[in-house]
Parts: sequence; structure tokens; C-alpha cells
Amino acid sequence: MSKIVLITGASSGIGAACAEIFASNHYDLVLAARRKEKLEVLASDLKARFGVQVLNVELDVRDAEAVAAKLNALPDNWKKIDVLVNNAGLSQGLDPIHEGNLNDWDTMIDTNVKGLLYVTRLISPWMVQQQSGHIVNIGSIAGKETYANGNVYCASKHAVDSLNKAMRIDLLPHGIKVSGIHPGAVETEFSEVRFKGDKERAKAVYQGFEPLLAADIADAVWYAVSRPAHVNVNDLVIMPTAQANTSHLLRK
Repeated sequence: MSKIVLITGASSGIGAACAEIFASNHYDLVLAARRKEKLEVLASDLKARFGVQVLNVELDVRDAEAVAAKLNALPDNWKKIDVLVNNAGLSQGLDPIHEGNLNDWDTMIDTNVKGLLYVTRLISPWMVQQQSGHIVNIGSIAGKETYANGNVYCASKHAVDSLNKAMRIDLLPHGIKVSGIHPGAVETEFSEVRFKGDKERAKAVYQGFEPLLAADIADAVWYAVSRPAHVNVNDLVIMPTAQANTSHLLRK
């Protein structure tokens, strides 16, 4: 088989863009996401265009038992994962801390932190056994700074930043690379999910400037993964030209 990449949150946005760029570089794909129908459409397209093999896994990373059951059930030849892209993540709400929704907090922590841990705990021992592999964690500028009303989302992405550094240390003796990719404003379904389907409010987030696209982040992921064996990209922050940080944005 070709090299294999496993991508979480693969049904849309950055995950789908990562699937495309890896397929275009002849990787076989394990695509994990909750939306089975979208995975099937994506897989069919990538197989037709690039001639790669694709294995879909309908999976909610928040469910530890499902993560263990479904990933352990992969055929043995599909467990030789060369690259893991921990992409599944989301934000819910934009409330000050004293008005926060507990369900929103649980969803963000369970997805962005615990889900990443559940998947990594399953895949990393396979990489240790191989003495090779590369884990790419999709963080956020929200994991480098904190902004008004971003409280728990920022906290969850700060946790990803810290875990990325910890993985780099813990997996160093086993020859496993670890990279953190931290985007600023990327126009995907992110804001629509944050605002729970309010398309107009989500659309306004990206008006007046040119945001990043999912393909821009996928390109950065591929850059990190495609470096020579002696090079590891530890940490990469990517912003739109119009965005200096979380609070300084040039809109026209």
C-alpha cells in the first residue's frame, strides 16, 4: 500500500481539504467524521480523481468507546498509519464567562481536547511500534491568545497547544514527528457551527477582508508533513494578511 493518513473531522472544511491534498500526493486515506453521507461523497470524488484507496469511518471523537472500537477494528494493513491529522474541532457560542452555556462548554472540551486525546491514544502506540509517524494537531490563534467571550474555546485550544508540545517531547525517542498548525480566520463552517446555524451572523464574520481558505491550511499541513526526515515543523501560526492577531483585523 501507499502511505496512509488518518484525518479526523474529514467531511468538510480543513479536514476535507487535507484529504484532497494528501490524495493528490498519493496517500491512501482513512477519513473519520460524524457525517457519513458527506464522507461517502468525498471518498468517491477522491478515488475517482486520484486513484487512491479510501476507508471511511463514521465517528464522533467525543465517544471514547466508539473511538477505541472503530479504530481497533481497522484491517491490519490500514493500521500502519504514517500521518495522523487531529483536525476535528469546533466552537460553540460567544458568551462571556458569567453567561456561558454548560452544554456548549462540554461540547468544546469533549471535542477539541478529549477527542484529540482519545484518537491520539489509539494511533500513537501503532506509530511507536513502527518507530515512525507524524502527528499534526490543528490548533488555532485562539490557542496562542485569548479574546473577549472566547473563554472556553480559547482554553480548549490552549490545551491543544500544550498537548502538541507534550507529544513532541514524549514521542521524540520513537522518531515520531509532531506539528501544530494554528490558523487565524478561515472561512469554513466554523462560524456557522459556532452560531448554531445562523448563516447571516456567520457570514458577517468574514466580510470586509479576505480570510484564509481551508486549502491554505491544508497546504500548510502538507508542507509540514513533506519536509525531509531530519526536519520537524514544531509550530506554525498562519493568518490572513488582513489579520494581525485575534483583535486587530483590517476590514474595508
